[in-house]
Amino acid sequence: MRVPSSLVRILAVASALLAAASANAQTIKVGSKNFTEQFIVAELYAGALEAAGLKVERKVNLGATLVAHEALKSGAIDLYPEYTGTGLLAVMKAEKDTDPKRVLDKVKGFYEKEFNLTWLSPSNVNNGYAIVVRPETAAQYKLRTLSDLAKVSKGLKLGAGSEFFDRYDGLPGLKEVYGMEFGESRQFAALRLRYEALSQKQVDIANGFSTDWQIAAEKFVALDDDKSLFPPYQLAPVVRMEVAKNQTVVDALAKVDALIDNATMSELNRQVEVEKKEPRRVAADFLKAKGLMK
Repeated sequence: MRVPSSLVRILAVASALLAAASANAQTIKVGSKNFTEQFIVAELYAGALEAAGLKVERKVNLGATLVAHEALKSGAIDLYPEYTGTGLLAVMKAEKDTDPKRVLDKVKGFYEKEFNLTWLSPSNVNNGYAIVVRPETAAQYKLRTLSDLAKVSKGLKLGAGSEFFDRYDGLPGLKEVYGMEFGESRQFAALRLRYEALSQKQVDIANGFSTDWQIAAEKFVALDDDKSLFPPYQLAPVVRMEVAKNQTVVDALAKVDALIDNATMSELNRQVEVEKKEPRRVAADFLKAKGLMK
């Protein structure tokens, strides 16, 4: 018996609506690593997903890179914001590469093959490491580049985060590429403590990130990576493959990533760390101002 074409169309529409309803009924678990920018971006993602009609469970402040990565692999979370350079060096443990597209292609292909995870399109945030000094230190030693710093580093004290001591784009790379060694090093778990130590002259150099509000606020000098040690660190959602099949998820995350860049993240970071606003409130205010939330 031939089924009328009108009935076929009705059934097709009904099937599509059921599939969409099923996708939107899925609870999306959004995670983050353990610093301010991650909290904010996770909340931006979560807010946009909720505005698109999806249920969201927040699992922020999981820990450092490999903790969040393992949570994603295990299914404890469905997505979190990550940086392409971190995926390349900390997860893949690959050779450095300074081409943004090539790095994205490498991590995307590797994650899909090895972990059944994928990277979505990146934002305009490129938040690489920044090696910063006080302006008077830069003037005293005539520091403009990391090569300049290498000439005097043995007489200076470094303040850095825990990952910086082990990752290639941290101390190991500074030693190999620049021949850089420090007279003394101190480890600070929280980024703000590094900047406080730098301001209070407890250390002479600190490792930070390009979107840190403190750099401009304190007139710190970020030294030029003149030998290209640091790869690009484009911010993008890393997502479980089955979740990436949900077009509602992909579209919601893409809307957020189209709106953020380094200047935007620096300001949002400042609102949390200086004005002491909650990351969820900062994210919600931003999304409302941009028309992504009511």
